[in-house]
Amino acid sequence: QTLKEDLDEKNLILFRGERAFVIMNRYPYNNGHLMVAPKRHITDFEALNEEEGKEFLALLKRSLSALKSTFRPEGFNVGINLGVAGGAGFAHLHLHIVPRWKGDTNFMPVLAETKVVPQHLRETYERLRPVFGPSASEKARRKGGLKR
Repeated sequence: QTLKEDLDEKNLILFRGERAFVIMNRYPYNNGHLMVAPKRHITDFEALNEEEGKEFLALLKRSLSALKSTFRPEGFNVGINLGVAGGAGFAHLHLHIVPRWKGDTNFMPVLAETKVVPQHLRETYERLRPVFGPSASEKARRKGGLKR
């Protein structure tokens, strides 16, 4: 499914780069749970080309900085689930970034349990979106290169 730019807020997309983007998880393991994904539809990490790989990791770094300045976590879980047996919930490569605090419970809930995340997704989006700054397409529009 293509995620249209004019629906970024509805789709919880915080930032779009040239080749990858940052999106909030609709079913977060913890407050501030983000994902980084390439724009191109791929399922395997080794399918990333060099430019995609660089931006993928740059957006991981940018996401960690945004979460540190906004939520002040004491640690993170960062990971990629590859394939159904590896826990991948959908067939598009993505990296999870889960903020952690001392005393929180393991973010991987046991089957049939429900974890309550205390902050509403909209509130989390509104706190994080300004920290990421303008996306690649927003910068291009400002220069007159792209129109919505």
